[in-house]
Order: sequence, then structure tokens, then C-alpha cells
Amino acid sequence: MKIKKNYILAPGPTPVPPEVASAGAWPLIHHRTPQFCAIIKEVAQGLKMLFQTQHPVYFMASSGTGVMEAAVANLMSPGETMIVAQAGKFGERWGEIGKSFGCHLVEVKAEYGKAVQPTQVEEALKKNPSAKAVFTQLSETSTGCVFDIEAFGKVVAKTDALLVVDGISGVGAEPCFPDKWEVDCLLTGSQKGVMLPPGLGFISISPKAWKAVDASKSPRFYFDLRAYKKALDSDDSPYTPAISLLFQLKEALKIIQNETMEGMWARHSWLAKATRAAIKALNLELFAERPGNILTAVKVPSGVDGEKAVKVMRDDLGVTIAGGQGSMKGKVMRIAHLGYMDRFDITTAISALEIAFKRQGFPIKLGAGVAAAEDILWQDPQ
Repeated sequence: MKIKKNYILAPGPTPVPPEVASAGAWPLIHHRTPQFCAIIKEVAQGLKMLFQTQHPVYFMASSGTGVMEAAVANLMSPGETMIVAQAGKFGERWGEIGKSFGCHLVEVKAEYGKAVQPTQVEEALKKNPSAKAVFTQLSETSTGCVFDIEAFGKVVAKTDALLVVDGISGVGAEPCFPDKWEVDCLLTGSQKGVMLPPGLGFISISPKAWKAVDASKSPRFYFDLRAYKKALDSDDSPYTPAISLLFQLKEALKIIQNETMEGMWARHSWLAKATRAAIKALNLELFAERPGNILTAVKVPSGVDGEKAVKVMRDDLGVTIAGGQGSMKGKVMRIAHLGYMDRFDITTAISALEIAFKRQGFPIKLGAGVAAAEDILWQDPQ
């Protein structure tokens, strides 16, 4: 076969809309000009909409891990206690970053696929009254499980601790209201629900958290949020920004504004429901106990080589999904419904999954998953 189209249904990077991709080819302009400052002002307003916050949202040229590091570096000091809700690879990353900055780590754990409970966080805060902050995920990308951030906020707000939320895969897909829910720091990356190529990180800080930023004794230079605050107050950036990515961000935010945040959440929920209906119709088992709008994690059934199935889907069929990470490698497959995706991305992914399993001799009825998905997708999101 000579022609093969490629589809991305991984939880990052996600597909980029054509108009956003085209903006990356715009002629460069100098970043210390009134013209570029006007773009910064425009995207700064759009980012508030995306984050559902009244507080400024700062951007920097980095991956999502970069803004995770920025959060730790600016909010914590060496020797201070950070409580980390861990139920997957990226919860563990919070702990790894904290250790590198000399923080004392208190781990609140749940099994992969499970959600850390608000009562666990409450108990940890009672046992560690001097804890500076609680670090957690809106969506644990490695498992597809979402945490109850609203409930976390109610628990943490009763203390002097800060609530820091990694929304890297969740922002844009999963409803989140940081001001209402008393989230002190929310962050995300460009290559997920924002529908951009990788390379930009975004972070918001509450007034309560700014006191910690000013008091932090951690070493920081490029990631010093005080520099970003000073620059953004003048519609500027402290260092050379990723100019082309900001052009693309400008266009992506127009798409989001046109769809509305409520529309985005409804579309992601619609795609998620269709994907899970397909998985159940194929007699497969979901992995996450609180699956969100971001991705669907599927347990690899006995008799199927999970890594091989992912490889066949990608290399033979042109459909890229994600396998398991860490201890879940080969045990789960993750189908994203995140960002620039619509109904036919989902039916394509389910069809490819059916074929990949069929090729391994797994007893699967071709078309059963697609039909179940279409029972939901034939109508527009409600």
C-alpha cells in the first residue's frame, strides 16, 4: 500500500489546526516593537479566558515540565514541606522536581488509575501543618484519571498552604475554575488542549501565592516569575520569546473564543463518551476510576501485546495513540480526544484499534466499537 494518512490521537502533542499551523510561517517581527507588544496584550487577555481566571497568565518558552519547575522554584524554598498527590507518572514528577530544589516531600499516594481523595490531602495537611503547598494534577495524563480539584480547593483553603495544579493536559478540555475553587497556581503547556506545537508553558499565580514568590529563597533566573510579571505589566516579555509560537497562540485563542470554553468542554465530553461507549462495546475495560475528557485509558486484554498493538496502529495504520508509562507500559493504551479533534478522529481511532487487535487474533467483532461511537457521534454535542 503506497498511501497512508497519519492521525494523532495521543495526549500531546495533539493536532494543530491549519490556520494555526500557517501562522507559524508568518514573517518574523522584532519582539521589542509596538506591533509585537500588541500581540502580547491580545494573547494575555485570551489566556485569562482559557484559564477562567481574573489573574494574569504568564507565558514562557518551555515545555510543560518547565512551568512545573517554575512553580516549585517560585513557591518553595529549600527545606520547606510540599505535599504531593501522586497517582501516576506526572504526580511523581512533582516530587522529583521538589527534591531537586531541596524540599521536604510528603507523598499522598493512590494506585495508578485511581484518584487521590480529598480526605487524604486533608489528613496530610493535619499531620504537616507547616506544609507550604499541595501539588497535584487536574488530569493525570499517564492514567487518564481526573482529580476533584474543587474539593481539594475547599480542603486546602482552610489552611495557610497553597494549592498548585498541573493542568497541562486538562486545561481547555476539563472544566476548571481556579478563582472559584481557590487554586493558587494553575499551569499548562501549548501542545495539549491549546492546539499548538510544543514549546510554550503558561502559568497563573493568585495574590496569596505571590507572597510565596516574593519570599522564596530557591535559585531561579530564567524561571523567575517576578521578571515575567514586570514585563507583562508593560505588554512585554523578559527574554526573547518564541515569536512564531505566539503568532500561533493568537490564532488558536481566536478559535477557542469562537467555540467558547463551554463549547470546548462539551465537545471534549462528547468525544470522551463516544470513545468509552466504543471500548465497552468491544468488551474492553477502562483503566481510570474517574476518567476525564482528555483521554481514555484502556486495559490491554489477555492475549494482546499492548506495545505491539500501539506500534501496528502507528506504523501500519497511521494512527498514533499512546501506550502506558512507567509500570503501566504494555498494560494500558491511551486514546486521546484532546484539542483539535472531532467525531471522525474518534471513529478512525476505534477502527484502527479493532484492526490492530484483530491482527493479533483477538476475538473482536469488527465495527462494533465504531457503531457504538456513532450512536453518540451522529448528533452534535448537546
